[in-house]
Amino acid sequence: MEKGAHKGKLIIVAAPSGAGKTTIVHSLLDAMPEKLAFSVSASNRAKRNYEVDGKDYYFLSTAVFKEKVKNEEFIEWEEVYEDNFYGTLRSEIERIWQQNKTVIFDVDVQGAMNIKQQFKEQALSIFIKPPNIDTLKKRLEKRETETPTSIERRIKKAATELKYANQFDECILNDNLEEAKSKAYHIVNLFLAS
Repeated sequence: MEKGAHKGKLIIVAAPSGAGKTTIVHSLLDAMPEKLAFSVSASNRAKRNYEVDGKDYYFLSTAVFKEKVKNEEFIEWEEVYEDNFYGTLRSEIERIWQQNKTVIFDVDVQGAMNIKQQFKEQALSIFIKPPNIDTLKKRLEKRETETPTSIERRIKKAATELKYANQFDECILNDNLEEAKSKAYHIVNLFLAS
């Protein structure tokens, strides 16, 4: 970060796949459009038919992704699954801060830990906790975008990710979506006012 650059706040929302983090992030964006802006992650994974490049993700080839890693253009990145990379471009955060908005992230647990470690007090980390693994599995099956193999892989990863919940600033149990959205709004509002 260059000297004199605007340093804003960041809100990091993380959860295992299927816990409801994307729905909660979208509800926050809808409720506070003048205050928050979504940080679009970069990935080399295949674009799903309903996704828009530059809105849902910056879809990069593996070669371009690795080149950006080499050039240190990411504030964080990781190989989430074998040959499946995700990351946050430094330029994306700066773009949002230049709009005088707070950056909101929808990331996996490891990405959240990396961002929080770098930005410390500037960042609020929120973990969205599913009621249990069975509920998570049902939610993933209902999506109809996953294969049985990918569901198993995500469930296995979720079991590991749940162990990190207590390392977040806040933890919201999502057993009732409207209550979880409301709690997230309250927590974010307090953080922005501080």
